[in-house]
Amino acid sequence: MSKTTVLNALHRTLGAKMVDFGGWDMPLHYGSQLDEHHQVRRDSGWFDVSHMTVVDLHGPKVREFLRHLVANNVDKLKVRGKALYTCMLNEQGGVIDDLIVYFQTESWFRVVVNAATRDKDMAWIEKHAKAFDIEVKERELAMVAVQGPNARAKAHSLFSAETAAAAAALSKFSACEGDGYFIARTGYTGEDGYEIILPETEAPDFCSRLQAAGVKAAGLGARDTLRLEAGMNLYGQDMDESISPFEAGLAWTVAMAPATRYFIGRKALETQLSSGVPRQLVALVMDEKGVLRHGQAVHSAIGVGEILSGTYSPSAMKGIAFARLPAGELGEVKVDIRGKLAPVRVVKAPFVRDGQVQPGI
Repeated sequence: MSKTTVLNALHRTLGAKMVDFGGWDMPLHYGSQLDEHHQVRRDSGWFDVSHMTVVDLHGPKVREFLRHLVANNVDKLKVRGKALYTCMLNEQGGVIDDLIVYFQTESWFRVVVNAATRDKDMAWIEKHAKAFDIEVKERELAMVAVQGPNARAKAHSLFSAETAAAAAALSKFSACEGDGYFIARTGYTGEDGYEIILPETEAPDFCSRLQAAGVKAAGLGARDTLRLEAGMNLYGQDMDESISPFEAGLAWTVAMAPATRYFIGRKALETQLSSGVPRQLVALVMDEKGVLRHGQAVHSAIGVGEILSGTYSPSAMKGIAFARLPAGELGEVKVDIRGKLAPVRVVKAPFVRDGQVQPGI
């Protein structure tokens, strides 16, 4: 039986089509995935992301622990509320999960991990925390993403004047606290907005007030097309424990300097760098009619790969995808769609930035 978030009843009241997502009963859409996608790109929408896991790490050695645990360097986090996107790797350099780390104090960092990977993430974190004497505390909190060009202004109308001012002053990838909310200027859509962590008891009323403020509910379907247009990876499709960040287009989330910082998976990444990264993640666009889907074979001049994430882009009005192929010059690239090889173009992600389809897409 699927787990439910505290917003389950509200989703049903709003007419959501519910589906199982990583063991959770979640809204796919509220009538039109396409309308919800455009609503977020052009105005604002809210998403229930309460299935995500919020973990607070406490202890005098918590920074040292995170230096060891994740591939990016938490020493970049010097100001309270500042956030860092990173991957947690196994010894082979494969991605156990991608996550966001928030700096609170020198003895308290907050981590938000994916829903589908919660059990293995918690086991891995707890296993390695013991050597650093870290208290690992999973929080029972709701989480709501408010996204879109008008999302921040509309969210501010729900806050006290003091909290609205603090939120308005946030730089991207940072967070503040106010009104009992943890408000982070982060997201998974390519649009500006917030991810708001709040007490479960307050979440239904908060989302009802968002609706009243003109921020409409959006489901998993729109979230997926939005994040792919924005060039954002999905764990389990674009990377997993057999894929290194270098093979997943996530080299920017790895800090190899300083050379003295050991982190789990570092040696495997050093070996991959010295011997050559064997595979690459590329962004594809198909100008012909048709949809690019996960699992389709991709043919190039130097070998065959496959589509990882693929969809119809409502913004670009054509098929877009991530694919993994052998490293090197690919030459002409084609995708096998029901036995027919359809030409595609390799482009630079993201496909959409700040609501605008990028040149060349």
